[in-house]
Amino acid sequence: MMTSLARAFPFYSNGLRAMAACAAVMAAPAAAENLPAILSDQTVKDDHPLPDYSYAGYGFGTADIPHIAKTIDVAEFGAVPDDGKDDSKALLAALKAAHESAEPVRVQFHAGRYVLSEILWIERSGIVLSGMGMGEGGTELFMPRPLNQIDDGGALDEIRTYLEENDKYERIPDANLEVLFSPYSWSAGFIWTRVPNGRHATYLERYDRPIQAVAPIASGAQFSRELTVTDTSSLEVGDVLQINWHNRAGPDGPLVKSLYGNTKEKIGSRHWELPDRPLVRQATRIEAIEGNNVTIADPLLHSINNELPAYFSSWEHLSDVGIQDLSLAFPENPDFGHHNESGFNGVYFTGVHNGWIRNVRIANSDSGILTDDLANVTIRNIVTEGDHTAHYSVHIGNVHNVLVEGLTVYNPTVHALSFNTQSTKSVYKDAVVWTTPTLDQHAGANHQNLYDNVTVHVTPDRKADDGTPMYDLYKAGGAGYWLPGHGRYNTAWNVNVLVANGVEPGGEIVILGASEGPDARIVGMHGNRKIRLDHTPEPYLEWLNRPVEGIPSLYAYQLHQRR
Repeated sequence: MMTSLARAFPFYSNGLRAMAACAAVMAAPAAAENLPAILSDQTVKDDHPLPDYSYAGYGFGTADIPHIAKTIDVAEFGAVPDDGKDDSKALLAALKAAHESAEPVRVQFHAGRYVLSEILWIERSGIVLSGMGMGEGGTELFMPRPLNQIDDGGALDEIRTYLEENDKYERIPDANLEVLFSPYSWSAGFIWTRVPNGRHATYLERYDRPIQAVAPIASGAQFSRELTVTDTSSLEVGDVLQINWHNRAGPDGPLVKSLYGNTKEKIGSRHWELPDRPLVRQATRIEAIEGNNVTIADPLLHSINNELPAYFSSWEHLSDVGIQDLSLAFPENPDFGHHNESGFNGVYFTGVHNGWIRNVRIANSDSGILTDDLANVTIRNIVTEGDHTAHYSVHIGNVHNVLVEGLTVYNPTVHALSFNTQSTKSVYKDAVVWTTPTLDQHAGANHQNLYDNVTVHVTPDRKADDGTPMYDLYKAGGAGYWLPGHGRYNTAWNVNVLVANGVEPGGEIVILGASEGPDARIVGMHGNRKIRLDHTPEPYLEWLNRPVEGIPSLYAYQLHQRR
């Protein structure tokens, strides 16, 4: 059962865990015998590499989120809280003024409820939407109607065409249901960031735009920040670019091998059937140029050489965009089922490098926060709640170096904590999931991601072959053409499994991961019952039923090591 403190103060347990993690990593280093071998034994470290996840978040993990002093007061445009009238026109006018500003600006709301029935588009760098807090006495945006009743200006036309042309229907004959998948299952939100005329979610190949190549890269070693570039004349220190790797060599190409190793798992066809699209993208920043040697801001996802070529390309993006200190509320609404969402989505964060969402509460959503085409974004202190079953709480998809820290999920979800298609080096840290938890690794070449110091409250939902209570914690989605569940080095560190009921004291629970990906790392999974892990394929497993007390957060530990 949830404690009264956790209900009254949503960040209570997260805050204690975060403080404990900080205290631990700031203390004197633990003796090697008190550390997992993957951190302390050089042979194990060489055989089982552990990526450095500490570059996730704003400023590659080391910069503070800025305070924007200049404000635009929504009241000056006629937005009045708590009067029961629709505030959409006034809020759009305030945002228009923000877009016309020549400097960074904070669009400031007052305390109380504002009614919103239009999409708030953010299409310029340096715009922050800010309320007076996410709790009682703070700011609430109330959306009485879903997005399927609101004009998106054609933003979702491509995905709608894709769904129709590819026969993407939810078909349940016994329920007399045959309906096209909802585009709101994965995209759109009442607060929506995007590059003007950008195209971040790519569905139909015929709409692909030419990639603007900047410079080929001659060489670089995986997990290193040092590259060799034959001609650096087109590069400048401070440039934010993407590194693109393509698989042009079919099912057995070297990039597929780098992604999945020598696994016997089925590799889906999407890994080779679109060779002109990058299979792996890494947004990064040029830190130094000395002759032909280039230093980038974060470690390479994959090696670069003659067999595994890659290049720098331009990347259109916004920067210093933020959403903070408010709540997003939807009316109580029926659950029409998976892929049938009507569009009660909070935030769709796309096309941003160095941005943030913090101190936000979201109630009764179809999805709280959806992401696409991001890098180095911090999403911190988010609460999702309500009885409505959401598709996602906070979703991580097609992003690099995104940090979700201090997420509390009270509402039921299909995918509670989701690493989705082509997400890399991203982190869920200090999350607590109270209902229907899942560590959803959603296929689609997602790799090198981290579940860090996460707590899940589970109730067994099936039995193992020997009758032991079992819970499918790793229950995942994803299309077959994107299998397996994830690439190499996805890590679960210090996952705390708290059994709510269904297992007697001193009893055992089986935690199931029926079809994951190769070379996973699971370290310090523990709980209030003995855990037996049934994970396929077999992961690197250490300290099962034993928390890593000296290093509760791998992210915090690695960040401290960098500093």
